[in-house]
Amino acid sequence: MKHYFTILLVALVAVMTSCHSNEANYKAAYDKAMQKHQEGIGQEMLDKIQAEARKYTEVVNGDSVRLLRMYANVNLDSASMAKRFNVVVASFKQQFNAQTMRDRLRKEEGFPSYILFGGRERKYYVVVKGFDQKDVAAAFIKSLDSHMKMQVLEPIPWILEKL
Repeated sequence: MKHYFTILLVALVAVMTSCHSNEANYKAAYDKAMQKHQEGIGQEMLDKIQAEARKYTEVVNGDSVRLLRMYANVNLDSASMAKRFNVVVASFKQQFNAQTMRDRLRKEEGFPSYILFGGRERKYYVVVKGFDQKDVAAAFIKSLDSHMKMQVLEPIPWILEKL
């Protein structure tokens, strides 16, 4: 009987300690998934990806600026603020997340931000400010770090030209 109790206790301890998820387990699973995702991507494919990204780059005022042209819908509450050239600082698949970011930009930064919806990906684009001229929008992007304390979610803010 004493043997069964000892075996049961050892088995219980083994089960209890092996079932815990921790950060190391999640990181290992993430690294494995990323490695599997990147398998088969050679230098040729990476070059194609970079070339595709450069397609949407335009030189404005001597600086390279990412500029995408697309049809986009404007929310009714911000229809009067939308301009032709819009500086995008974040994009989301969920409208709630875009609204939260827009509200933070308005409250914490004082920008007249708004949301545009559209594109192939059907995303919600958070616009920090809109402009009528492309060169003014490009100049604003260049000086955005000095205007804004919040961290920009997009790798580099870009211009959405609303068609």
